[in-house]
Amino acid sequence: MVKYNGVARMLHWIIGIGIIVALFLGLNHDAWKAQPAMAGAHKAIGITVLFLSLIRLGWRLKHTPPPLPTSTPGWQAAIAKGLHILFYVMMIGVPLSGWIMSSAGPYPLNWFGLFDIPKFAVGKDSPLAEAAHEGHEIMGTLFLPLLVLHVGAAFYHHFRLKDKVLQRML
Repeated sequence: MVKYNGVARMLHWIIGIGIIVALFLGLNHDAWKAQPAMAGAHKAIGITVLFLSLIRLGWRLKHTPPPLPTSTPGWQAAIAKGLHILFYVMMIGVPLSGWIMSSAGPYPLNWFGLFDIPKFAVGKDSPLAEAAHEGHEIMGTLFLPLLVLHVGAAFYHHFRLKDKVLQRML
């Protein structure tokens, strides 16, 4: 069995944990007024996920992933490929739209208290800020079922099919 290389596996798990934490913080954004640090953490984690995802995409384009088992039906392979593309769109689109949305706001965008992240030149009520806000909320909401589908498929392969697909990423 051929595994993903160490860099791909490391990026997968760090980004995955970042997405889960950012989703938890984002879906609980009503608590941000009582705990403003949650908003800062959500944004800093999102920026981290964005940059690590860009690195991961570059790495993926230069390094061929291990093939699926030969027993994988064509329709499953096609769905897996489509979902991986969708994951990259979401891993880049969700934090990028959040960055654009935050750029339209009055507060600095800070990375874990270490430095301020430059803002895009976006007006508060601009169509771009509104589209970024809508896109961030829609994609963020769709991320959770996509993540559940991804984990569910990994477990299905591991426990039901026993085809070592999950072990490629461990």
